[in-house]
Amino acid sequence: MSIFSLFRKQRSAPMARERLQVLLAHERASLESDLVAILREEILAVIAKHVEFDRDKVQIKMDRDEDVSILEIDVEIPRNAQRLAA
Repeated sequence: MSIFSLFRKQRSAPMARERLQVLLAHERASLESDLVAILREEILAVIAKHVEFDRDKVQIKMDRDEDVSILEIDVEIPRNAQRLAA
């Protein structure tokens, strides 16, 4: 096997395409995780304006489908939580 066999178009084009797909998937995942973190903080800030709650009792779940992403946030608010003036 010669060194030039590693650079044949037949092999390098599919390999480059695969590497690009992996790179794009990684970038999308990191962008979505940043977006989820931003959304989490903004949503919790809005809730905190109106009622007291324990930030440790917040669960976030993100599901991705082919066409849509679903962000689910569960915030446990105690029955005796203090309402805050907005």
